Amino acid sequence: MTVLPARILSTPDADALMARLTERHGLLMFHQSGGCCDGSAPMCFPRGEFKVGAQDVLLGYVADGIPVWIGAAQFEYWRHTQVTIDVVPGRGAGMSLESPEGFRFIVRSRIFTDEEAAVLEAAGEPPRGA
Repeated sequence: MTVLPARILSTPDADALMARLTERHGLLMFHQSGGCCDGSAPMCFPRGEFKVGAQDVLLGYVADGIPVWIGAAQFEYWRHTQVTIDVVPGRGAGMSLESPEGFRFIVRSRIFTDEEAAVLEAAGEPPRGA
């Protein structure tokens, strides 16, 4: 059985911040829209507060089962990359839960190898929102 390469990962530092935010806010979710400014950063919300729709693609799960969604248009640009959620010092986006924490979530990425890309393509499209 072929193992699918993860489309989404997170760093230990990001996981630690997610754990603190989960303690305060309950279950979390991320959405990556792909616009300019705040839209270029992964946004962290209480789960269900951001309504995902058919135009949103589920990249996978980070930390303790936190779903990470991305807008379909942005997914088309990034489908060939493995995305990693990381955290750096600085002010987060105004609507994202980490904003008052003195840190902000960012994404880092790497291009899938030809072999990884072939496995993902053979597996079909990732799930979409309702």
